[in-house]
Formats: sequence, C-alpha cells, structure tokens
Amino acid sequence: MKTQKSLGATGRAALSGAVLLALSLTACGGEAPNAAAPAVKVPFGPTTAEPAGTVDSLTWMLPQEPATFDLDVDGGTAENTILSNVCERLMQVQPDLGTKPHLAEKAEWTSDTTVVFTLREDVTFHDGTAMTADDVLWSMQRHSAKGADEADEYGNVTGIAVTGDREVTVTLKQRDAIFLQAMAGNGGIVLNRKAVEAQGATYGSPSSPDACSGPLTLDKWTSGTSVTLVKAAGYWDAANQSKAGKVTFRWADENAIVNSLTSGEAQGAYLDSPAAAVPLQGSGNISVAQGPATNVWSLLATERGPLKDVRLRQALSLALDRQGIAQAAFGGLAQPWKTPVGSGAWGYEKDAFQAAYDSLEGAPAQPSEDDLAKAKELVADAGTPTEPIIIANSGDSIRSVISSAVASAAQKIGLTTQIVTIPRQQYGDFYSDPAVRGQADVFSDEYYISKNDPVGFYKNGSSTARVNFVKFSGEGYDEAVKEAQAATDDAERARLAIGLQKQWVEAAVWVPVVQTPATLAMSKDITGAPSSASFLYYPWAADIGSAKK
Repeated sequence: MKTQKSLGATGRAALSGAVLLALSLTACGGEAPNAAAPAVKVPFGPTTAEPAGTVDSLTWMLPQEPATFDLDVDGGTAENTILSNVCERLMQVQPDLGTKPHLAEKAEWTSDTTVVFTLREDVTFHDGTAMTADDVLWSMQRHSAKGADEADEYGNVTGIAVTGDREVTVTLKQRDAIFLQAMAGNGGIVLNRKAVEAQGATYGSPSSPDACSGPLTLDKWTSGTSVTLVKAAGYWDAANQSKAGKVTFRWADENAIVNSLTSGEAQGAYLDSPAAAVPLQGSGNISVAQGPATNVWSLLATERGPLKDVRLRQALSLALDRQGIAQAAFGGLAQPWKTPVGSGAWGYEKDAFQAAYDSLEGAPAQPSEDDLAKAKELVADAGTPTEPIIIANSGDSIRSVISSAVASAAQKIGLTTQIVTIPRQQYGDFYSDPAVRGQADVFSDEYYISKNDPVGFYKNGSSTARVNFVKFSGEGYDEAVKEAQAATDDAERARLAIGLQKQWVEAAVWVPVVQTPATLAMSKDITGAPSSASFLYYPWAADIGSAKK
C-alpha cells in the first residue's frame, strides 16, 4: 500500500491548485437542483430516438474488461453491460426503470407470503432447448445460495418449488413488495441448467459459451482484447430481435474511450463518469444524452476510527462542498445530492419523494457559514479527535477530487486527515474484507440498485446489513424496513421509505455526495439505445439501429 501524505505543512489536506480553481468557479449557495434534469443541459430522458433501419456491426467501449460471465460470482458494470443483452430475467427492467413480466408471463401474489410465476411456453435458450420450470427453479436456487452475488435478494424467501408445467411458486417469510423488482435484476436470470452443469467450473470463463436466451449471444471472448456478441439466430421473441448484427466490446481508460469515439473507431459507450462527456459535446459526430439512474457517489465510513461517531459524520456532511465536487470531478454533469440513492429509484409517488427530498437538511450543495459553524460545534461536542481521519483514494480522477474535498472540509472544521492510496482493483474489497476496511476510516464509491424503489436501498441500514459498517441502529428502523418491504400500497410504502430516508440522512450512515445520471455517448449514425441506467439489465444493444434508412 502506498501512502500519500496530505498536502500542507501541518499535515492537514488542502485541495490541489487545479481542484481549487474548479471549486472556486462554482456558484455559491443553493440547494441541489430538481431531480428531473442534470446541471449542464444535455438531452435527458429514458431513451434515444427510434432507429430507421438495422446496423451490421458496431463497437462499444467499456471502462474495463469483465472478470467473469458468471453473474453469481461477480455482477459488476462491465459484466452487466454485456450480459444484459445475452441473459434474460423473469421480469424485465424498462428504459424508464419500470418493470414488467418477461420470461414469466405473469407474476401473481396468491397470498401474503406466496408469489406464483407463470412461465412463457415459447422461450428457447441459445442452444435451441426449451426453457423449463426446472431451469427456473435451479436458477433461483443458484442465485439464492450462500455467497452468490444476488443472495441478499432472496433474504425473505423460505421456499421455491415447481408447482406446474409452467409454474414456479416462491414462499416468503413475509410479503415483499420489492421482490418482483429484484427478479428484473440478476437475481431473476434464468439459465440453461444442462448447459451450465455440462460446463462445470469453466462456466463464465472466456472459453465457455453462454447459457441464456437473449436477443444476442456470446460469439467470442478474447481475453485482454475484446468480447463479441452476435444476433441470436431464431431468437424466441421475433418482434424484439436485435437490430444490430454484431456488437464488439473493447475496454480502455477514460481518455482512450473519448479518443475512440471522436475518431470513429468506436460507435458508443455508457460513460463511467459523466465528466467524459464534456469534451465530446463539441464533437460533430457524437451525441450525448443522459437519463434516470439510481447511482450516487457517497462517503462510506468504516468501523475502524473516529467516524464511527455520528457527530463527526454529520459534521463532514455539513462541511462538504458537493457543488464543487460536481463541477471538478464531473464537469457539471452530476448533481449535488442529499440521499444515498438517486432519483431513478422514485418509481412511484414521485411528488412525495421530491417533497421529502427538498425538506432534508444536513447535506448542503455548498456549505454556508452557518453550516460550518454547526459542523464545528459537532466536532467539539465529539471531543475533537487527535488522530487523523484516514481517507482512502484510488488515484483516479474522481476519487482524487472527492478525497481532497473531504480533507478540505475536515480542515475547515478542525479535523486532521491523511490520504492513503488503495489500488482501484481492491476497492470492491472494502465491502467484504474487514482487513481492507482496516486501512481507512472512509472511502468513496458509486453505488446503485437494480430497483426503482428506495426501499431496495434503505434495507442497507438494517442492524444486520453487511454494509452497515458503523453499526447504525435507528429507533424502529429494522421494523420499518420490514413494514416497507411488505407494503404493497404505494402511498404507504412511500411514507415508510421516506421515514427510513430521514433516519439514514440524519445519522449520515453514508454521506451522499453527488447523483450521477446515466450518460450515453453515441455516434450520430446510430440511435435507439436507452439513455437510462436500464442498460445494466435491459437488452439495450438489440434496440440500436441506423439513424438513416
């Protein structure tokens, strides 16, 4: 581990000159803008224009190579961006982030604790075999197994059984209003059991074929170079077959992605950072669009140091310059944000969620003098710890800006800091490895959920949640999570979700920083791709075609 000492003779961190300049250019004061549009005006909506024709092939850029195509092992952004076109789910996320039945013809609650999936009878996998109820049962059991990436989505499930030729019944401890939405994420993928079992330990590796049913199929994964998908022959859903004949995925860092797009070597990318869109906006051959997402960059305090104290987390939240971070790290294409989940999760009762968001305090876009004075009082009340707060940084541009901004905020309210560099590839281990968390008091990360329901996020504040590192235990919080999960009335569930949100934000369990809308950059020769975060679960590439007849 390389340690980067904070700037300044006293050991307290200060922003670099470049970041200070960027922060100084932002507007003073004000609240976060309304969730409906990004801070810098680009087209905003769930999808792009309908294509006029098909396209033979296109190249799409990713920020990194996928690690595996077994999504029960790892379901990261690169993996999901590719396999959303290959693997299908019982339910399907739509471009507007809503959900509808898909491989399940319908999903029906037959009692408070029983949901029955009636399966389509026309689905075939890419090897031509028909999907069966046994494939669905086996897939759900695989997803729910201990250690599987989506096991937490099955936390309320007590039993899964085949109850008819085209019927699978799931029994739960309690009614779970977000379980059906979870089945539109990776927990609802239906795999070809025989194909996966035949491949054994090689399943998901570059040498193995896929075991799915989507509009595109895996043609070739050349490790270290590219992944190629081709239009699935005989795709069961003829009305929605792919308009693209071949999609080749390559990966590179942000600058190389921008160069590939402007040079025409690649035709599109869902940008890892909205800031990458800034130089593309002046390009004559690239269009940029943004859409709804649940993504938020937050500060996650660990269990190791001073930030276990809620007063210090509250103080940092009050002192943090979110508007400056949005400008410096994201080119103004992200929004200062007060909650740890984005507005794309407001899939119902939007007005209620907006009003509740507007009323939240403790996470200003830019701190006022009153905010800083209150933060200093909280620090003094906590005893002004003498040891420095250790801030993790991966060295990439976004985390470097955030880390420096956190250090600057801490300095203003009487806290000392030290920034340490943790390799980017280890950042995922902050969630699972106490030894990695033991290296820092706080780390920054972008987090999203597959559901358009805030309850799907706020369960992370339960006393038993694995990401509740600071051991937050709000009064009645666990009970409210269960009530919200069981509330099928939208107004009631929104009321409970808003209560959970208020407790979370007041306790600064995680300190939200900015909301990042999904950001799409695409050649003007093609169109049809969704511009929302649905690309992680919806077969977006199949919708892309030629912009001209």
